[in-house]
Amino acid sequence: MSLVDLPQMRSTTPVSSSHREPRVNIIEKTDEEIRAIAEPLWRDLVKHSNEGKYGEFVKNFSSSMALAMDQVTVGHQFANSELARNLSKEFEYLGIIRRGEHVTVLYRQRSTKKAGEWLARLVLGYEDGKVRIFGASIF
Repeated sequence: MSLVDLPQMRSTTPVSSSHREPRVNIIEKTDEEIRAIAEPLWRDLVKHSNEGKYGEFVKNFSSSMALAMDQVTVGHQFANSELARNLSKEFEYLGIIRRGEHVTVLYRQRSTKKAGEWLARLVLGYEDGKVRIFGASIF
């Protein structure tokens, strides 16, 4: 990202393994449970995008997403996107879409410098037993 345009990445984690616990699917969680997970992650993305802190920004990305988002690319987005560096801390929850092994949480996002509203999306799923970010963007 910066939050402006991150692709959704698929997990490369095997569906099952004899030495692991049964795989948890995030789509089975309630909306309230998903929101409780998603909102702190979104707040962190907004904060670290505004501050231009690459290491903190990618810390909750899935491994495939982190590999796709190298520091040079993200640094360029941080440096060149007025929107990505001026996101409002306030956002409005719009809804959740469930598909496969991922959920997409939608927010209304505003900027502190640009007039208008943007649609924000945060794609979450499990990787190695932890909820990770598989996509994030602002349209």
